[in-house]
Amino acid sequence: MPTQEIINKSRDLMTKAVEHCQKELSKVRTGRASAQLVEGIKVDYYGTPTALSQVGNVSVPDARTIIIQPWERNILGAIEKAIFASGLGMTPNNDGQVIRIPVPPLTEQRRKEFVKLCKKFAEDGKVAVRNIRRDQMETLKKGEKDKDFSEDDRKRAEEELQRHTDRHIKDIDTHLVKKEKEIMED
Repeated sequence: MPTQEIINKSRDLMTKAVEHCQKELSKVRTGRASAQLVEGIKVDYYGTPTALSQVGNVSVPDARTIIIQPWERNILGAIEKAIFASGLGMTPNNDGQVIRIPVPPLTEQRRKEFVKLCKKFAEDGKVAVRNIRRDQMETLKKGEKDKDFSEDDRKRAEEELQRHTDRHIKDIDTHLVKKEKEIMED
């Protein structure tokens, strides 16, 4: 395998690791209503766990309310039950037509807990990027040993791999700082 293929593969894997980290960070509450807060909730729809977005329309009319308008009224109870079971810590209000979820403001202690959780997600993302780098470095050393390319090619590829690693870790740090700022704002 040529060094450029190894570099491209590692860059793609690192980008996916950063995207996964971003997705995890986006699920953390910031005190504002967001459709992403209920994105992962599964509703028992005729015996099948189904994503909330597939059984109704999720909208955010203001910064403190999430509204779920189900496609079928008879599923309102199942949606309400799924929200309670999700562990969001929010109480849905069912008026027979739609479900409203008021999003309470965060306490200072809760904000700090969310920042700690975000730091954990970011660290997991950095570890994933570093593991990709380590695995690809091994692939480069094996390729040189198998005479697929020269030592100079391996060293150049390792330097490029390190640049990609540094860039992706910096991306994760940037996303973390942005999320921390969002969480700590009132």
